[in-house]
Amino acid sequence: MKKLISLGIVLFSASFSVKASDGLVSYESHYSVEETADRFENIAKSKGLTLFARVNHQKNAAGVGLELRPTEVIIFGNPKVGTPLMQCEQQVAIDLPQKVMVSEDADNKVWLSYNNPNYLMKRHDIKGCDKLIDKISGVLSKLSKAAVAK
Repeated sequence: MKKLISLGIVLFSASFSVKASDGLVSYESHYSVEETADRFENIAKSKGLTLFARVNHQKNAAGVGLELRPTEVIIFGNPKVGTPLMQCEQQVAIDLPQKVMVSEDADNKVWLSYNNPNYLMKRHDIKGCDKLIDKISGVLSKLSKAAVAK
């Protein structure tokens, strides 16, 4: 039974294309930018998170006569989680609320990306909040995987 569960976890994990670089965690999506962003937004709302804004950078660029591949940013959070993090190190507020970016690259692949909480911990020299950082990492990962899942 343990082998079957382990195999299931491996196969489930393999269904996601993940890359991490420069403090970002990115998951490849099989949906368009708009659909991926819609999926993320709906899932986040269903989990009780507050959606503060959704920015369509492509639309804004077109409004001033410029071109940009599809790119959207969703700004969201939960003060019950963000506030304790700021209590650990107030400067992390510059990176809060949380954000996800959904974008299409030059190869027409769609990616959902967010700042790695461990990167934020290093960037702001946050001490004594490891469990909170782990919780945030887990939530971001679950939301992202759900948004890009087939």
